[in-house]
Amino acid sequence: MKYDIYGIGNALVDVQTRVTEEALTHTGFDKGIMTLVDDVQQEKILQKVDGFPRNLCAGGSAANTVVGVADFGGSAAFCGKVSQDDMGEFFLKQLQDLGVAMNVSPRGEGQTGTSAVLITPDAQRTMLTNLGAAVTISPEDVEEDKLRQSCYLYVEGYLLTGDSSKAAAYKAIEIAQKHGVKVALTASDPFLVNLIRDEIWQLIEGPVDLFFCNKEEAKSLVGKDDIIQCAQEIHKHTENVALTLGAKGSIIMHDGDLLPIEGVDADANDTTGAGDMYAGGLIYGITNGMSWKQAGHLASHAAARVVSQLGARLERKFTRAEIEAFMR
Repeated sequence: MKYDIYGIGNALVDVQTRVTEEALTHTGFDKGIMTLVDDVQQEKILQKVDGFPRNLCAGGSAANTVVGVADFGGSAAFCGKVSQDDMGEFFLKQLQDLGVAMNVSPRGEGQTGTSAVLITPDAQRTMLTNLGAAVTISPEDVEEDKLRQSCYLYVEGYLLTGDSSKAAAYKAIEIAQKHGVKVALTASDPFLVNLIRDEIWQLIEGPVDLFFCNKEEAKSLVGKDDIIQCAQEIHKHTENVALTLGAKGSIIMHDGDLLPIEGVDADANDTTGAGDMYAGGLIYGITNGMSWKQAGHLASHAAARVVSQLGARLERKFTRAEIEAFMR
């Protein structure tokens, strides 16, 4: 296969900003969650935090995972929609520089989607997302030639909330099934699970080969508090499950077995992209000769490394020797 992963998701430029608790309170938004905002709201937020340290990053959940695979030395492609504006040009150039193939034509009007990631001193992130052009991704944007040459299709759950983006996600799944490409789906957020629980179950019971979720998403999906029971219940309906537990590590369900993956000590600085990087590490591992347990260890270490820095991109990438050590 030419690509380890073909990701499809919302193309967003993350504007990561360190703020004080007082500054966050003045925004009027609840701490620690993701809130959708319109153009005017986003502009006001960015004006309020102007002057605080910031970092721009071509992001979005699926894009973070795809870049993670590329950072490990894997081959990756991405399908997402940006506009012909400065943010869109930044997004396309950064993915190109990172070695990710992306040939979706930009939208000629509107704004590229942005996510203001407000990071408080306790490392909590409050995300204010304006989807912009990202929601206009359509089935015509899915590149069958790239997808059929991929080991995995990775679908961002957030796509399932919009008509056009949902159609694009299902088109990608259809093409993947046509060519025998495995399908991975990430739950994305507990609110999404609560919103479209039945649809997520239908996907898990149908085309999904690998389901990513965290403990809160799993509890919302299954309706149980025991996380082991949640993992086992989901595994009854899909081949593989990767359930993250934050600092406590993760649980992988594969071939009927429960594989506990230890957490890795980290001085948490910014939790942005931890789950996305975990998914990138796991998919890179299982598509490049690692066992599921070995890939889980790599994913756990990658998530720990990314939370110890600012932003969803690894400042200190894993060396070839480090990656080979996980295979031993």
